Amino acid sequence: MAFRLNSLSVFFPCYNEEANVERVTLAAVAMCRRVCPGDFEVIIVNDGSRDRTGEIADRLAAELPGVRAVHNRPNLGYGGALQRGFREATKEHVFYTDGDGQFDFEEIDRLLPLMQKFDIVSAYRLNRRDPFVRKVNAFCWTTLVNVLFGLWMRDIDCAFKLYPRALFDRIEMRSTGALIDTEILARAKYLGYTIGQVGVHHYPRTAGASTGANFAVILRAFKELFALRSHIRGTRP
Repeated sequence: MAFRLNSLSVFFPCYNEEANVERVTLAAVAMCRRVCPGDFEVIIVNDGSRDRTGEIADRLAAELPGVRAVHNRPNLGYGGALQRGFREATKEHVFYTDGDGQFDFEEIDRLLPLMQKFDIVSAYRLNRRDPFVRKVNAFCWTTLVNVLFGLWMRDIDCAFKLYPRALFDRIEMRSTGALIDTEILARAKYLGYTIGQVGVHHYPRTAGASTGANFAVILRAFKELFALRSHIRGTRP
């Protein structure tokens, strides 16, 4: 059975992704035309890139119906870029991934059936294509946040998630760094949203450079982590 959505916002953050942004945008548009042909938007979030990412994004927005580009100036970090994307989204459902092209948009078909049972679907990476040390760090991080927030996610930071847009009218997003995925899912769970999980394939980066393993990014996430736990516990659902 082919599953469809009534309306869909798709966005992806880009930081110095001039070699990837056009390919990723075209793949996003093709997916949207298939699963939600009547009402979709694709939002390129240029997070203060210093290369030609912003220029290419603006050209794509001018050339492709349903595509628009927004720009963070200056760079706001990964969490800031995701916050911008969620705030910009206008459709009934919001799907986000990263702008580095390490996921296949067509695998949204793995997520769509679960939307009949769950409010949110969060993917986990199959055969994750990252260095061993980064995979170990990710396992330890996911284990920690699962214990602190009672989430029990397999891959908390996998950038392949489908949300109801209405969630973002109900929650405050504070995290500007790598904690953003944890914050959104923890706040959603606290409000009673159900979360489904499914595996998707992860592919090697073919261009550009990753910034997710930057020590400053990791340090900021740990500094925000326990403050977030206290804030969520002190907030009424």
